[in-house]
Amino acid sequence: MGIETRKQLHLISSGIQSVEELVKISKSVYPYLDMLHLREKQWTGKEMAVAIDRLVAAGVPLTKLCVNDRADIAFMKNVRGVQIGHQSADISLVKSAFPSLQIGASVHSVEEAQQAMISRADYLLYGNIYSTSSKRGMPGRGLASLEKVVQSVPLPTIAIGGITPERVCEVTGTGAKGVAVLSGILLSKDPLDAARSYYKQLHRGVR
Repeated sequence: MGIETRKQLHLISSGIQSVEELVKISKSVYPYLDMLHLREKQWTGKEMAVAIDRLVAAGVPLTKLCVNDRADIAFMKNVRGVQIGHQSADISLVKSAFPSLQIGASVHSVEEAQQAMISRADYLLYGNIYSTSSKRGMPGRGLASLEKVVQSVPLPTIAIGGITPERVCEVTGTGAKGVAVLSGILLSKDPLDAARSYYKQLHRGVR
């Protein structure tokens, strides 16, 4: 099933772990993931390409890989998609140049979500829903704001920011199509157990 028809679990790379550590964890948790986002702003294009090769060699499917910002690398390495943020090239430009890529748009308001839809994004990443250590000092936008985005834009919306397994059901109860996690898995004492916990909560009652 595609992103439109099932609950999704996205994992965002931490930006503080080595490639070796990221590959080791990803090798064990990828069966529970729908997308692994490589959000490593400090990496060069060469380093990103090498990391993708190492992840694939470890068994992570190209269809589960997404590169932040660098549509050129995503296209050349034949991964599933690219995540576009406010600093990236315009979504419509990326879509025209790389039509094979699935494009996710990182948004923080209803207005940004609507603009992403007009620009032909395939899905939205919205947050932060709760306060989180990765966004220190920034209060969570909350479930009500998430629900407004979901109701305002027909694109699948993935929620991000401070989401624990215990919060998954209330998040998806807004109509969100899934959750994105960073420290909840990658910085967990047991990443595999954590990934299983998120997956179980996302697919409760699904046979």
